[in-house]
Amino acid sequence: MQTIDLRSDTVTQPTPLMREAMARAEVGDDVYGEDPTVNRLQELAADRMGKEAGLFIPSGTMGNLAAILAHCARGEEAIVGDKSHTFLNEAGGISALGGIHSRQVPNQPDGSLALEDIQAAIRSDDPHYPVSRLIVLENTHNRCGGAALSVEYTASVGRLAHEHGLSLHLDGARIFNASAALGVSPGALASPADSVTFCLSKGLCAPVGSVLCGSREFISRAHRVRKQLGGGMRQAGILAAAGIVALETMIDRLQEDHQRAQRLAEGLASLPGLSLDQPKPQTNMVYVALIGELAGTGSSPARHVAAALAARGVLVGVVGPQRFRLVTHYWIDDPGVEQTIAAFQAVLGAML
Repeated sequence: MQTIDLRSDTVTQPTPLMREAMARAEVGDDVYGEDPTVNRLQELAADRMGKEAGLFIPSGTMGNLAAILAHCARGEEAIVGDKSHTFLNEAGGISALGGIHSRQVPNQPDGSLALEDIQAAIRSDDPHYPVSRLIVLENTHNRCGGAALSVEYTASVGRLAHEHGLSLHLDGARIFNASAALGVSPGALASPADSVTFCLSKGLCAPVGSVLCGSREFISRAHRVRKQLGGGMRQAGILAAAGIVALETMIDRLQEDHQRAQRLAEGLASLPGLSLDQPKPQTNMVYVALIGELAGTGSSPARHVAAALAARGVLVGVVGPQRFRLVTHYWIDDPGVEQTIAAFQAVLGAML
């Protein structure tokens, strides 16, 4: 039985082209800056983001952490969304390892932070308060259904930040999905930000890694932080080779994932007992909840449903007692989408 794994786009495996590139990659010692394949990836990534320089980093979490530590000194403050990955899903690293205070403002349903909320969160020059140093945005926004932030909105936050002497960091783990959804270049989306991270190992299918991009001076600081965090790798060109293939071959097809997410949402919306957060997903995420009598069956009915789906070869993410997240990606095809809809129909039908 074929397994349809919709838990995340992090489950993607390298494409055949990536495996070939990894096998023949020219390598050197990247800690000395001597790995030509890593250097090429960093240059290519910086060019895509419209920045001066890039830094290959083992994970997106480390990329965000390195960026925030490079922007902020101990005791300073970063303004983040209350549903952001940086706040919820990175183990409190900015405070545990950087001594950086986070100030949360509410994420709007579209993933944005209201400008008036950001303005209110910027501290006055008072010795009782930490110094506001950084604003962090997320594009696309995971907890807000894969919503994409527009160039215009990001630019307005960038202007607000710079007017008050703050920097703007963009967690662009899925920025290429945002680019595909909005029909604009990733460089345009990243332009208002002083730094941006993006993941190679989600929808782009590379096995490992993210790239942090910014000015040369900023990347120099982040390079030191990466070393402190244990993120310096030696012959990392084997991994970087897959990242180059990802940037050269995987971006233009992301719209296919979005179309499959929309078909998946359409099919699930027709089933009794389910409610979708967004009837038409903007990118590659579908958030769906159990409703009615299904929502009250046990302490975690979603886990019960997920186990029944797994028995039918469909894996989904459980993100709450009644809620699921399904993420489309390169390894999910049209028949897989239809199999998923049919599996939900069978499982829910047996429970109703």
